[in-house]
Parts: sequence; structure tokens; C-alpha cells
Amino acid sequence: MPNATKIERVAELKEQIESANALLLTEYRGLTVEEITELRRSLRDVDASLSVIKNTLMQRAANDAGIAELDDLLVGPSAIAFVNGDVVAVAKKLKDASKQFPALVIKGGYMDGAPLDAAGASSLADLESREVMLSKIAGMLKSEMSRAAATFIATQSKFLSLLEAYKEKLPSEEAEATPEAADANEEPTAGDAPAADAPEGDQATEPQATEPQEEEE
Repeated sequence: MPNATKIERVAELKEQIESANALLLTEYRGLTVEEITELRRSLRDVDASLSVIKNTLMQRAANDAGIAELDDLLVGPSAIAFVNGDVVAVAKKLKDASKQFPALVIKGGYMDGAPLDAAGASSLADLESREVMLSKIAGMLKSEMSRAAATFIATQSKFLSLLEAYKEKLPSEEAEATPEAADANEEPTAGDAPAADAPEGDQATEPQATEPQEEEE
């Protein structure tokens, strides 16, 4: 039956597992205490903590957290990196450390709800870090914004040029339209008055009615 100390330690590990962005498992066989201490210090710079943990305790904590996929990786002396920051940056640190300390081996990991084998965990170090990706995205956005601004300015300049050309053309059209407007508004003179339909003398007169004469008897 586990004692209270082990139960407390398992609970702490479970909390660390659940709050971490990812887990990277290493085998530290052959590393000295000084080398492990140096590795721990370097991982703090990328928001990760390295803990040397007994496999039985880590396995129990992982199972309590709902992760059974780590059982096969918990073989031999294990040091687990709990990643709270950028997992790529932590993987790069571990890969660099494995070159400096050949005894350090990346065994695998766990990220985004899926286990990673040794090759998968090591390949994270070949990806671009979050800072580099964000920098590239910012550069792309800045480029797109500059392109959009240039297009807007060019369109605005073209519109203003068309407007200026229209304004220069407008006075001449008004000048050409003025004489026609004057002719339309001019009052007719006496000589231009339309003739009457017919003179009064030519109008037909109606015959006057005469009373009937009495016949002679």
C-alpha cells in the first residue's frame, strides 16, 4: 500500500502533467549531477522544468491524468521535461544538450493528446520556433498591408486625376451651352408674331331669317 508521501507526489505529478503543454521524456543514464543541473538551468530559459522521476510514480500519475500511452516509454532512468512554453524551443534545447552530453537520449513525448515516439519528439527540434513563426507571420501581414495601402493610394490618385480632368472640361461645356439657352429664353418680336387664322372680313356671315309672306287670295 502506498504511503502518504508517494500519494502526495503522484498528485503533484498529475497536476504537472495536466497543466503542461507537452511532455518530453529523456533517458539520462550516464549524466553526472552537474550535467543534469546544467540541463535543468537551460530549460528554465524556455519555460520548462526537468524532473528525474521514478517510472512507477510517473506511470501512476499519467494514468490518473488519463494518459496510458507513456507506459512503454517509462523504461530505464527517466527525466521528464514538463513544457509550459514553446515545445519546439524545448526540443531544440534537448537536442543541443544531447550533442553536448551524448549520454542524454530523447525517448519520446506527449503533445496535443497524442504520444510521440523518439523520432517524432526529436523532429520537433527541426521545426521553427514560435517566435520565428510569429515573426514571419508579422512580416507577411506587414507586406500585405503595405501592398493594400499602395493599391488604395494608386486608386485614390487615379480618381483624383479623373476628377481634375472632369473639372477642366466642365467650363467649356457650359460656355457652349450658353448661346442655346439664350435663344431658348429670347422673347419673340412683333415681326415674329404668328398670323391670325383668318381675317374678320373673310368670316362667313349667317343668312338673316325673313318672315314668310302671306299668300294672296
